[in-house]
Amino acid sequence: MNEDEFIVDFFGNLLEELEAATVDPPRRRVPANLDPFSFSDAQFIKHFRLTKSLVFDLIQIIEPVIEQRSRIDIKTKVLCALHFFGTGSYQTPSAKLNCLNISQPSASRCISEIVDALNHPNVFGTWIRFPSTHQELHEISRSFYTAYGFPGIVGCIDCTHISIVPPQRPFEERSYVNRKHYHSINAQLICDSNLKILNVNALFPGSTHDSYIWNSSNVLPVMEQLYTSGHQSYHLIGDSGYALRPWCLTPILHAEDGSAEHRYSEALKKARSTIERCNGVLKGRFRCLLKDRVLHYKPNKATKIINACCVLHNMCIAHNVPDPGMPPDEDLGIIPQQPLSRDGETSRIFFLNQARVKQNLIINNYFN
Repeated sequence: MNEDEFIVDFFGNLLEELEAATVDPPRRRVPANLDPFSFSDAQFIKHFRLTKSLVFDLIQIIEPVIEQRSRIDIKTKVLCALHFFGTGSYQTPSAKLNCLNISQPSASRCISEIVDALNHPNVFGTWIRFPSTHQELHEISRSFYTAYGFPGIVGCIDCTHISIVPPQRPFEERSYVNRKHYHSINAQLICDSNLKILNVNALFPGSTHDSYIWNSSNVLPVMEQLYTSGHQSYHLIGDSGYALRPWCLTPILHAEDGSAEHRYSEALKKARSTIERCNGVLKGRFRCLLKDRVLHYKPNKATKIINACCVLHNMCIAHNVPDPGMPPDEDLGIIPQQPLSRDGETSRIFFLNQARVKQNLIINNYFN
């Protein structure tokens, strides 16, 4: 090879190498966004907990009240929030769900907007409502009696703990540590025989006694007024952590096996298990409320998330959405407590005696 041929060959090879170096490197293939509504019904419920038709209903319900603070369409916002509520895996998985394809900050804003919309009085007050007419009370009572043979029940009451991160000032961090030594909100639930939530009170720190929350409840004066105005056949039922009153009946402890008192207590406990199943279905469906998922929000925001999940729970109950089931060995956040009375001594004794008279009437008429 002469000198001219060498130079031509050298620069020809160099040019090929330079051209090869300027070719764009192969790019990572990004999957196209899937339309979530192309999922099978089972897949859709697994990801978003509601059915497709119920999601469209939800959009229509909240659209008039939602304060849209971003350009993301309302359907994406709803699906993002539902995925977070249902999985409890905080915001990054929600943001990275392929069919949504939004950033974590955007996911956070979506969740906040939907939570606020579900807490709007026009929405919350429609879906979480204690019965206000005698007809409604009678229907709930009849449903409980048909299922459990126990008369007069218009709701089951209990509290459940929702774990949160340790709050910072101005919240008093120590007051949120419950008896199982983790930070929580102690949320009171009242439900009917169909697991519909009639009332939720998620305002109190985890150290608050169940009875204190009940004594602060807006349902208590309703039940007291019913009783004092002559409608004495209606009552809630609770466990032995609640003070026995004519408007809130509890089991008879240590009743002799086979006795009428024992049959009364067993029937009451079976009926009261409704609230435990309600709590299980609520947390099984919206797993952000489970103990090990921990809500990474300030207490007032966590309260709104609990309320939002209760609204969605009632929508699912009303539309017969399948129960996804509870993960095995999950802690439902129920902490047994001893009763705590707010009444003065004279009032306490009077209403306690009235409650025992009512208990005996029920025992004699239904369990003898």
